[in-house]
Amino acid sequence: HGRMDEVPAGVSEACAAVRDAARRVLSGLARPESHSPDDAVVATAKELTEDVVSTAERLSASGDNDVVWLEERERGGRLLRVAPLSVAGLIRSRIFDARCVVLTSATLTLGGSFDAVARGLGLVGEDAPEWRGLDVGSPFDYSRQAILYVARHLPRPGRDGMSPQALDEITALVQAAGGRTLGLFSSRRAAETAAAHVREQQPDMTVLCQGDDLVPTLVAAFRDDPSVSLFGTLSLWQGVDVPGDTCTLVILDRIPFPRPDDPLMSARQRAVDSAGGNGFMTVAATHAALLMAQGGGRLIRSLTDRGVLAVLDSRLATARYGAFIRASLPPMWPTTDGELVRSALRRLAGQV
Repeated sequence: HGRMDEVPAGVSEACAAVRDAARRVLSGLARPESHSPDDAVVATAKELTEDVVSTAERLSASGDNDVVWLEERERGGRLLRVAPLSVAGLIRSRIFDARCVVLTSATLTLGGSFDAVARGLGLVGEDAPEWRGLDVGSPFDYSRQAILYVARHLPRPGRDGMSPQALDEITALVQAAGGRTLGLFSSRRAAETAAAHVREQQPDMTVLCQGDDLVPTLVAAFRDDPSVSLFGTLSLWQGVDVPGDTCTLVILDRIPFPRPDDPLMSARQRAVDSAGGNGFMTVAATHAALLMAQGGGRLIRSLTDRGVLAVLDSRLATARYGAFIRASLPPMWPTTDGELVRSALRRLAGQV
């Protein structure tokens, strides 16, 4: 289980056998007497089999530019995976060298700069194509529409799950907001623990949790009733669009760094370190900043929206890399004053 710095001989031989068998399938599919030349089913079979040949070849070769790992799944058993250490060269040669490209996104600037994304896309380094970056700003007045609250007083997040102080903080914030909360958590266990705590402490409040139903059904229920809160994980960080007063509080439980045992991220971080760079900032902090920007972007979705982005990870205020991550977020009005934030939420909810 985990990353294979060297693919074992038996695994490599098995992948080579799969590759050779897939090649024989391709040879059979190439015989014109076996099917009609425009047979769509055969064309699909060829494409899928060619993918098997390519993947098995990469797994058996175990090149320096690929990361190979074994994944344990609750259903379906073990899965052998391979992915490129970097896609920069592929994107440069397949896309940027052949045409003019325009890239647009709300999260292309990280740490206030395009450099991190440009580096990952192969736009930095020897023979890199020329490029220009333009930040056109936002139609939203974030400093007036939103508050960035960093709960600096909370203990640093650990591996043992959410602290009692963090759970109490979530409950107080949701209560002040009168529901209207989208809770974005780094793990399913954290989301379920927080939902259970709020339900226990505030039995009159409705808290939905990812896994209770299909995500579109949960999002629809959240959108339709301002008193409802929705807690979930990564798919909600990126895919929820709920403008209006239904969502006036977005909670991020912690800075979403990749897991230390993540095979691909750890390999990329090690490669940057080996080349003399800062692997943590280049890979882990950049990955976290991107997710934070996407998660924080769930709050303000229209010109009239108002609300609070609450980050329950004190490292955003105290750690050296915190400034880089904060610079990746929309320019909201910052504070570490919890009582001020709860008062603002009560006003937005019409409780004052």
